Amino acid sequence: MCYYLELSRSNYYAWINRKPSLRQKDDAQILELIKESHQASKGIYGLDKILADVREQRQCSRKRVNRLMKENGICSIRRRKYKATTNSNHSMPVAENLLNQDFEVNAPNKVWVCDISYLPTEEGWDYLATVKDLYHKEIVGWAMNSTMTRELVIEALQNAINKHRPHEGLIHHSDRGSQYCSRDYQALLAKHNMRPSMSRKGNCYDNAPAESFFGTIKSEMIYLHKFKTRKEARKAVFEYIEIFYNRKRRHQNLNYLSPIEYLKKYKLSTSSKGKAKTQTLSSTA
Repeated sequence: MCYYLELSRSNYYAWINRKPSLRQKDDAQILELIKESHQASKGIYGLDKILADVREQRQCSRKRVNRLMKENGICSIRRRKYKATTNSNHSMPVAENLLNQDFEVNAPNKVWVCDISYLPTEEGWDYLATVKDLYHKEIVGWAMNSTMTRELVIEALQNAINKHRPHEGLIHHSDRGSQYCSRDYQALLAKHNMRPSMSRKGNCYDNAPAESFFGTIKSEMIYLHKFKTRKEARKAVFEYIEIFYNRKRRHQNLNYLSPIEYLKKYKLSTSSKGKAKTQTLSSTA
C-alpha cells in the first residue's frame, strides 16, 4: 500500500500512531455532552436546546455543536400533523375573545389557555384536557378520561385551581367547544371570578398557544409509542408533563429555561424588588 501511495513506511506508521490533537480531544468531550443531551431528551432536542445543555458544562460555539451533530448523524425527531377535536356546533352562549391573539403576558396566573386532544390506544381513544399558563408555559392542570365530556375539562381546571390558587380576574381562554361552554364549566369560572374568553369560530390561531402544546407532546411522545392500554397512556402522559415538560424541557421562548425554572426566576426577581422597595421606604421614613 505504501508503494502505491508513494509513502515511506516510517511516515505511514507515524501517521497511524499519531495521538489525537487537543482539538480532537476537545471535540470528543463536546460530542459526549451532545449525546447525553440528545439521549436525555429521548431524541427530541434539536441544535439550540442541545447547545444550551452543552453550555451548562462548558463554553462552546453554536457552529461547533452543529458540525459535530452533523458529522455524527444526531438530529431531532420531526413533527407530524394532528387533527382538531373541537365541536362548536351547539346553541350554548359563547364568550367574547378577550385575547384577540395578544399572547404577551408579564406575570404568571394572568392568562390560562385550555384545550382538549386525544391519544390512540389498543383499548380505544383516550382524551387529554390541559390548562397552560401563558406566561411561563407550564401545564398547570390536566386530566384524562375515555370520554370527551365537560367533567374532563372541569377536572383539569379544578386541578389547576387547587395547585396555583389564582387571584380574581384571571383570563381563561379556550375554543368554543361544548365542554367549555357548558353551564357547569362556566359556573366554575364564575365561582373563582375568572374572565372567560373564547376563540372565534373556525380560527385555530386564536388559541395557538394551547394547541401548540398538543403538537409538541404528539411529536415528542405520543407518535413515538403504541399504547396497549389507557393506563399505559396515562402513565406516559404523567411522566412527559410532570417530569419532563414542566421541569426539564427547554423552551426557546423562555430563554431555553424550563417552565418551572422560569417561574422560579420570576419569583426571585419580584422578591428582590420587593425587598429593595421595603428598604427604600424604611430609609426615607
